[in-house]
Amino acid sequence: MAAALPLSGKTALITGATSGIGLVTARELARQGARVVLVGRDTEKAERARAAIQLAAGPDAEVHVKCFDLSLLRNVRALADEVQQELSQLDILVNNAGIMPGTLSITEEGHELSWATNHLAPYALTNLLLPLLDAAGKARVVTVSSVAHWVGEIEPNRETRNSPDKYSWLTAYADSKLANILFTKELAHRLDLTGITANCLHPGMVDTALMRPDTSAVMKALWWMARPVMVAPEQGARTSIYLASSPEVANVSGRYFTNCRPARSSGRSGSSIEASRLWRISAEETGIE
Repeated sequence: MAAALPLSGKTALITGATSGIGLVTARELARQGARVVLVGRDTEKAERARAAIQLAAGPDAEVHVKCFDLSLLRNVRALADEVQQELSQLDILVNNAGIMPGTLSITEEGHELSWATNHLAPYALTNLLLPLLDAAGKARVVTVSSVAHWVGEIEPNRETRNSPDKYSWLTAYADSKLANILFTKELAHRLDLTGITANCLHPGMVDTALMRPDTSAVMKALWWMARPVMVAPEQGARTSIYLASSPEVANVSGRYFTNCRPARSSGRSGSSIEASRLWRISAEETGIE
């Protein structure tokens, strides 16, 4: 009789799972026996991802697809509603979806695009799925941040964040990645007496489709210059997979990791006052406490 796989009987939901480190993360969790729910924007890409994971993980792998554009909060709510109707518990949530902003873009709901995608969506989805995570007894929330958070700060005023005169693709991205860490730390604090852990990570400089078509020429040039030292998605996904599945971090929460190890983050990212302030801003902007 074959031994049970490490994640047999567990369910993992991974956003941004149709390519790059999200796809690799989903594939490897499926290989460990988890039922995986892939979330992506493009139906065709999602089906290709499902087929690739099924091929890699074997015919018994259980792979489900959800297609939602998570830059819109109404879609985050719709995704959470579907998942709550279909699942009785969720063991692993990997907030992986993210974009590198291009020119200033405001969503239909009035949020700067990278702020909406990279921060508000993980904040909203995680909070909406907390009952399922709690039902698992022991569950993990993993959020992909970036070393770019070192130059980030939290702008409390949405009008300033959306202002063409104030906008910069670099600060918009860095701010959202700082928000990922502050969100993780505050979430871990709020869940301290539960069985749910929350950690975040920098995946390294990964050669993925992070940039948008309207990304600035300067950023594209810098990206292409850096490509020779970038790592493949397989290597970039290692820390996400580690935090989602390793017994070594089963009881670790509120930490920032790089290369599967706790890492130093910016002074601002460690501020409990900043974390509490961000939570209040996020609750107001999403309508979710």
